[in-house]
Amino acid sequence: MFHIPALTWTLTAVLLAGGACQLWQAYRSAHLTDRINNTLHALMNTLMAAMLWNLAPTTLLAQIGLLAGAALWFTIQAVARPEYKLLCAGTQGRIKCAYHALTMAAAALMITTMTHPGPDTPTAPTAGTPITMPMDHAHHAITTTPPTPATGTATALGHTPGILLTLLFATAAATFLILLLRTRTTPTHHTGTHQPPTRTQHALEALGATTMALMFATTA
Repeated sequence: MFHIPALTWTLTAVLLAGGACQLWQAYRSAHLTDRINNTLHALMNTLMAAMLWNLAPTTLLAQIGLLAGAALWFTIQAVARPEYKLLCAGTQGRIKCAYHALTMAAAALMITTMTHPGPDTPTAPTAGTPITMPMDHAHHAITTTPPTPATGTATALGHTPGILLTLLFATAAATFLILLLRTRTTPTHHTGTHQPPTRTQHALEALGATTMALMFATTA
């Protein structure tokens, strides 16, 4: 997927660190729904890190099924009736759950496309080997071979979602960064009830969105 090993290692470290923070938040959460949500995010980060190194390729369908189920779970929260207080409440909560559902679906899409060997790939990469995309070879093949209508359609369908998702996650990263900066300048009032670590959540969201934008940018 990436030609620069340092970039692959950096993204791996960021994903694993984010997953560890999500697990810590799941451990500290007082509500069952928050524990499930944070655990699902931690699992998604772990699967994305494993995808970078093509680990556990035999469990591909299970990984996609898990992420698809997580996307459905967040979708249910986003459209749940207001009386279900344990699920997403308020407009901001519903928008956030809808964004998380899209994130899980995008992760499933990335794992599906990046671990599926292309037509020019002679052999599948072995486990523990970073997934690479032979861009130079693909460009040479495109310039020397006249595209047919079928291949042109496939190329358009392959690049357009990547560009759209890159823009989406880049916008999300900027939004969460603005929220993080606003939170740092807003005084907080502690109460006896459990308050979620808003700054930490915004930082994790911004970091996760940036990582997703970068990964989709390389595929677009």
